[in-house]
Amino acid sequence: MTDPIPTPTLSFDPDEGPAPPLMRPDDWLAAQRAQSGLLSRAAAAVGRLDATVAALDPDAQEGATRRLALIEVEAMLWAQGTPLRREEIGRELMDARAGTDLSAMRLARWGLRRLEGQGSASNLRNFLGLYRSEGPGLTDALAARPVGAAFDDGAEEFLAGHAALAGIEPIARAPALRVAWRIADLSAPECLAEPACWTARDMADGCEALKFVPLGRSGRRVWIDTGPPADRMARQLEAVLQGAIEARRELKRVSDWADRARRETAGIKGDNPARVIAVLAAHPLMSTAMVETATGISRDTAERLLARMQAMGLLREITGARRFRLWSVGG
Repeated sequence: MTDPIPTPTLSFDPDEGPAPPLMRPDDWLAAQRAQSGLLSRAAAAVGRLDATVAALDPDAQEGATRRLALIEVEAMLWAQGTPLRREEIGRELMDARAGTDLSAMRLARWGLRRLEGQGSASNLRNFLGLYRSEGPGLTDALAARPVGAAFDDGAEEFLAGHAALAGIEPIARAPALRVAWRIADLSAPECLAEPACWTARDMADGCEALKFVPLGRSGRRVWIDTGPPADRMARQLEAVLQGAIEARRELKRVSDWADRARRETAGIKGDNPARVIAVLAAHPLMSTAMVETATGISRDTAERLLARMQAMGLLREITGARRFRLWSVGG
């Protein structure tokens, strides 16, 4: 953890009145000090999760990030009132399209890319995927936020707020930054996924392998939040603690599955089962063609082996279709 350092005062125009109470850095520093024990436990949980991901090979790291990002985006969309299951998101990403809300799916795709590291967090236009526009005729989604110079002013205000909170630990400053995001009017009021993705990335500042800190189901406690800084801080750190524990548990579930799958397929001749198990453990969803390419085995062999492993209860096929079938690890 970083040592507490003096933090600058947020720059608000004095002609507009005093700084909003929820954006006084000293209040958040006091809240952090009051939660020092919970902060330590949450930071340790994030550290263990980061070490777990860092121990994986690069391909498996990428797959673990995608696996956790699918869970995170699913939780964000449900909290926002636009529910999509992670399997639907994964199917659409792989062109095995599901009949779902296209607007929610676009947001899901955006969220996955951001949680996986795309977009500069210091350039909010780039992070949000916006193009500068000063004129009328915008779509409803874009018209819900400021454009042109007004957006740039809001982005500058938000980044100044982020700088003013530099003395607060990354995992602890997220609730203050969500307040700052709303004050700066960077997203439509009903959109929680955009600030949630930005703060998820910011919370991973200093991590070795984690690209974002997952909150999962616990994020619903804090993405829509009320109350004074002390209460928000306590809920935030509890969500970080539980989210990191559940994320690590999910990665261990996959590791345990791989061990079990290798044992139960030991009687199948050759090393093809081990190859299939390795790629399915590394990636949350795989098509038969992807398994063929990743393992170097023939399409017929891949199809037979996947079907056999499904019959053994080791795999799930999530599309229920004859074509464009997608596979994931079993329970």
